[in-house]
Amino acid sequence: MRGIYSSVTDIRRKVFTEVARMAYEGGDYHRIEKLPYKILPGEVGKYRDSIFLERAIVGERLRLACGLPLRPVDQHAPLTDGIEECAIPEKYYEPPLINIIKFACNACPEKSYHVTNMCQGCLEHPCVEICPKKAVSIVHGKSVIDQDKCIKCGQCANVCPYGAINKMERPCAKACGMDAISSDEQGHATIDYDKCVSCGMCLVNCPFGAIADKSQIFQVIQAINSGERVIAAVAPAFIGQFGPEMTAAKLKPAMKLLGFDDVAEVAVGADLCTIEEAKDFMREVPEKQPFMATSCCPAWSVMAKKLFPDFAPYISMALTPMVLTARLLKKENPDCKIVFIGPCAAKKLEASRRSVRSDVDFVLTFEEVMGMFSARAIQFSEIAEEEEPTEATADGRGFAVSGGVANAVVNAIKRLDPDREVKVMAAQGLQDCKKMLMMAKAGKLDGYLLEGMACPGGCVAGAGTVLSPVKTTAAVNKYKATAPQKCALDSKYEISLNLLHE
Repeated sequence: MRGIYSSVTDIRRKVFTEVARMAYEGGDYHRIEKLPYKILPGEVGKYRDSIFLERAIVGERLRLACGLPLRPVDQHAPLTDGIEECAIPEKYYEPPLINIIKFACNACPEKSYHVTNMCQGCLEHPCVEICPKKAVSIVHGKSVIDQDKCIKCGQCANVCPYGAINKMERPCAKACGMDAISSDEQGHATIDYDKCVSCGMCLVNCPFGAIADKSQIFQVIQAINSGERVIAAVAPAFIGQFGPEMTAAKLKPAMKLLGFDDVAEVAVGADLCTIEEAKDFMREVPEKQPFMATSCCPAWSVMAKKLFPDFAPYISMALTPMVLTARLLKKENPDCKIVFIGPCAAKKLEASRRSVRSDVDFVLTFEEVMGMFSARAIQFSEIAEEEEPTEATADGRGFAVSGGVANAVVNAIKRLDPDREVKVMAAQGLQDCKKMLMMAKAGKLDGYLLEGMACPGGCVAGAGTVLSPVKTTAAVNKYKATAPQKCALDSKYEISLNLLHE
């Protein structure tokens, strides 16, 4: 849960911190075996009935934080299995990205409806009358649902005047916009990876902390320790993520304390993406295609291509802000390594695509970087401010918030062709994104610019964020207002755009 420092947040933070500390210190990595005992000291479980179960779960989280796969439950394997192979200054990744630690899963029931003690046994009993399968009956004056007959349509809950019928739904499945989560034979959650787009919404909505993504924090620090030039490319949603003491003017010096050689705003790449998409829209819609969809959110674009393959040509071919920023940096620093730091789990997969691997070397989330700060015991209050970043425009910074991409593109189009009308529809959350594409399929959105964001609220609500989406949105909007240039077309890097496609 973003914005609430819960017990799950505490465990995740401690895991990232200890893995980062182990990587910074180097030496014999077999000491990872001791870390579950450091993170969870004592003899009595704090979060679950068994301290042994708690440590076993933390052990798997430590492995995932190193980029290692989960161990098979029915086979013996030490916690250190594969640790030497992953201790490299290069990208280390084996699918899947999103993992369920089965023995951490609560085996929550799938969707069902239950009558609570709020039932008043009313005379009208609309729940009985409306049920299409006659699954609701009155027993001893109260409503009862026959779960064998129930088809989970929810009509009974909708008509109950007392709100006495509750919908029970597994949180991870409810959050999944791809219907990729079901139950295995033990009732534990399982992911259909053919459907999954790695948005990470299941991860942040599991109240048992049973779902985790693999991290590259271990390999990033290996690269830093090796003496290579490592540059942090930071997404615009960073503002506020590391607490109120971490201002935009402290970003670069703080990152340098972690070992990064330099820092760049990914909002610069967002400006270039805006220009590309604006020109694409003006050239293609409606003469060559009925609508155009934005491309910057990888989970949204992969979802669209999976579920609506006929629409693939209508998704903008513009490179994402992450890739454009990385290419710009590597034009200037050919031998450097680029670490994208942002809110998104799906960016880890985007960076692993064959076409992107040479541009983006690593991807870290804000939460993972927070672990690095903790490992180095960095106090933001003690860091002297430098000049705030000034290279990105307000529209580029606005990419972090739902509606921001479309707004930036429209502003650019209006600058290029003031008389042109641009119709826009923006959707946030994959379920709403699917509804938007269904409307497009029905021909209701011809001539439109469609913005899709997998996370409700946009990038500010990504799986790797720390701050609540509401607070981050306010912080981003405030940060936008400080940008010296407003429209993406004012970016000084526009002249470099063609070179980045070579």
